[in-house]
Amino acid sequence: MNMLEWIAAGLGLANIALLVRRSVWNYPFGMAMVALYAFVFFEAKLYGEAGLQLFFFAAQAWGWVLWVRAGGAESTVPVRSLDNRSRLVWAAATAALALNLGWVMHRFTDAAMPYADSAIAGASIAAQILLAFRRIENWVLWIAIDLASIAVYVAKDLWPTAALYVVFLGMSVLGLREWILAGRRSS
Repeated sequence: MNMLEWIAAGLGLANIALLVRRSVWNYPFGMAMVALYAFVFFEAKLYGEAGLQLFFFAAQAWGWVLWVRAGGAESTVPVRSLDNRSRLVWAAATAALALNLGWVMHRFTDAAMPYADSAIAGASIAAQILLAFRRIENWVLWIAIDLASIAVYVAKDLWPTAALYVVFLGMSVLGLREWILAGRRSS
């Protein structure tokens, strides 16, 4: 088992625990985690996941700025839901991104699991953007992503990462519950 993978997993636990609490301080842990996971996933030939980590690093920096502007440096950030039309647009765009990325990886790389990898990558991009905008629906996507990721990581013998995603799954369910309650309190 790769020590880098274990360190990244530990940073990921801190990141998600702080996200559930709506703390802006999740971002430094998240940035360190994704930087390490870029190497772990590239070594496992999960190129969509590896490239996704580069996106996550930039998205984490962007999210950090947005959350600080929303008052997150002083306390917890406010959250809200998408409207039904926005949910439909996000779902369609996410599916299109995932399918196109899967086709590219299948056609032009030696990716181990191109369509599963791209579905996780596409949904993760959408979830990360929704997270930066502090939308409750990000947690619904993370739950689906966690379930799919566990299966992929077990198939690729990335056991510490699979275990981390089992914990992420539980924390995502908790995050969804907490953010729904926070959204109700602020409306």
